[in-house]
Amino acid sequence: MNCFCRKIFACISLLICVFLTGCSVNRFIPEDEYMLNHVSIRSDKKEFKTAPLVGYIGQHPNNKWFSLVKVPLYIYSLSGQDSTKRFNRFIRRLGEPPVIYDSAMSQKTRLNIQNAVRNMGYLNAEVDLVEVMKGNRIGVRYYVQPYQRYKVNEILQDIQDTAVAQQLKQDGYVSLLEDNMPFDLNVLESERNRLNAHLQNRGYNKFNKDFVRFEADTTTGNHLVDLKMILQEYSTGKAGDIKPHQRYTIGDVTYNIPVSHHKPFVRPKVIASANELVGGNLYREQDLQSSYSRLNRLGAVQSSRVSLSANAEDSTKLDALISVTPSKRNSFNVELEGTNSAGDLGVAVAFSYQNRNLFRGSELLSIKARGAFEAIKGLRGYSDQNFIEYSFESGITFPDFICPFLRQSFRKRSLATSELSFMFDSQDRPEFHRRVLTTSWRYKWTRAARRMQHRIDLLDINYVFMPWISDTFKEIYLDNPESRNAILRYNYENLFIVKWGYSFFYSSQSLNPNSKNYGTNAYIIRASVETAGNLLYGISNMSKASRNEDGQYTLFDNAYAQYVKGDFDFSKSFVINKANSLALHFGLGIAYPYANSTILPYEKRYFSGGANSVRGWNVRELGPGSFLGNDGKIDFINQTGDLKLDMNIEYRTHLFWKFDGAVFVDAGNIWTLRDYPDQPGGQFRFDTFWRQIAVAYGLGVRLNFNYFILRLDGGMKAIHPAYEDSRRHYPIIHPNFKRDFSFHFAVGLPF
Repeated sequence: MNCFCRKIFACISLLICVFLTGCSVNRFIPEDEYMLNHVSIRSDKKEFKTAPLVGYIGQHPNNKWFSLVKVPLYIYSLSGQDSTKRFNRFIRRLGEPPVIYDSAMSQKTRLNIQNAVRNMGYLNAEVDLVEVMKGNRIGVRYYVQPYQRYKVNEILQDIQDTAVAQQLKQDGYVSLLEDNMPFDLNVLESERNRLNAHLQNRGYNKFNKDFVRFEADTTTGNHLVDLKMILQEYSTGKAGDIKPHQRYTIGDVTYNIPVSHHKPFVRPKVIASANELVGGNLYREQDLQSSYSRLNRLGAVQSSRVSLSANAEDSTKLDALISVTPSKRNSFNVELEGTNSAGDLGVAVAFSYQNRNLFRGSELLSIKARGAFEAIKGLRGYSDQNFIEYSFESGITFPDFICPFLRQSFRKRSLATSELSFMFDSQDRPEFHRRVLTTSWRYKWTRAARRMQHRIDLLDINYVFMPWISDTFKEIYLDNPESRNAILRYNYENLFIVKWGYSFFYSSQSLNPNSKNYGTNAYIIRASVETAGNLLYGISNMSKASRNEDGQYTLFDNAYAQYVKGDFDFSKSFVINKANSLALHFGLGIAYPYANSTILPYEKRYFSGGANSVRGWNVRELGPGSFLGNDGKIDFINQTGDLKLDMNIEYRTHLFWKFDGAVFVDAGNIWTLRDYPDQPGGQFRFDTFWRQIAVAYGLGVRLNFNYFILRLDGGMKAIHPAYEDSRRHYPIIHPNFKRDFSFHFAVGLPF
């Protein structure tokens, strides 16, 4: 038995020992009471779906890890009876006490399920509660007998306010209610909410859904219902105080902006542009909520309030007073970090400054300066043995589109920012010196629903300058015919990248940071496309500019990159119960260099392996294709590609306290589109790529603080595409822990 198998055997033995302590759970079950063992909802009617009724269950049994074993309960049972001892209290906090059956709660659940089924239109439905006892354990089953579902025979409308009736007709309002539909009270409630929202956005400020009610006549027979919707006139509740609903317009709009240094702390125009309540316009609830959203996203504003009051001269108008409170204008931060790169120790310090109201327009100015030093050991033939880096970056974010050609209506519908950024990075290594200069202008925007986000990099310029390369590095890597590598050489030349890009993000739930997509039935789509060099190439070609010795057009004597790159990413999670969910992920990226380039810039190439890819491999350790690298070691230049595929499935479960667990299977790889001599086996071919898909499996632990997640994942190789012999190609059959295991630490979920 090898080392890996012995460790697996030891872990399994330990788990068996823990599970065998389950008998000690009895110590925590009071006499004459029962521990709730399982709960289920069933129905003999196959077409009736019971899954939507799970939310009405008031008492659930103890949590199971991966829906299999009640490990938290067994951990709790390891504690002693004396709760005054610190160790016992600690073990109990890690575990979960047995759920003691509450018969009153079960009866309440039975009635809740029965009412829910009847609200679906099964007016004669019955729910039976069956208790199955075994020792001091109990199982609970709710049997649903829905019987026949009622349908709506005829729908009548009684809109008592003729102005409201005319408004709905003019708007072409389409009701959810129709003849022969199932008689579902949930649909009726949705219709009340839709009517309320519709009229609130048509000037009816004081309208609410309580003015809409339904009368149902079930005496028609044959499980049919005659339904009448009544929309009442306005009433304060006092006898005889009934009148038509008032339709309001916006009257005077005023602003309360605190003063700083004898001036409003922010220009009134900025607050006015964020406000959508315009004098003379009809009152719309969505304008009010949009105004709040726009005001609160201004960095200069800490909080906002919109007060509506009746106009003194015209009772059909609502005056709006918009008040804002300033946020802290300046902030300063210092970061200190230590590094250890394969035994080479280093230190870095960063200073950052933010001004949230630079020109009194809620512009955000960010400045950051960083310096780093690392003592490099073991390099021979180089005069300097240290790595020194310093960088400077700054940016200004404007809280709107800075673009003269956009329609005002589009601006109002969008929550946008315009960003100008600049970055300079200087790296002095023993092998070479590199300077990188980057500047960009981009737009970001989302709509009011905040589910979809767009970004356009209108202009992004990167200039890479290599002022010095050591003779030793040139001789060994760049000029030596035996080790000369086209990809490596390309990445140590001066280079211009002038690109344009667009990216798209969509979440089936709100992008609001307070919303929680973790462990929910949500899906996320990311897509992006970028291209570089086309405009420059067109100008160079038309002007018949000269080319360098490699046949490339140049800008300021430096070749510029030309490529197109596209990425697509999809992830979806499925809720199984409150403690367990399943997550799926698919990612595909492809980039193609052409015309002025035959090789992608290094920072645009794909790599595989790591915490967010195929987790049985370390980062940049896998691929391309069946390429092995330098005797199985990481080859950071050659283990890159032009095409990437990632497929992941992950089962997530709550363990205890803040800890969550995961079991995952990952598959994927990278490939090159061209056949490069330095990457044998790396080119993508339709007839062979499927045999080059790497597979890994593993376990993960997550420390979930809701606002951020710390993640530890351990992955094992299952299928290794770089080897042909079965022993190395299928490590899942012949595992070697030292050879096949990779450990990853990351912040956030992998997808």
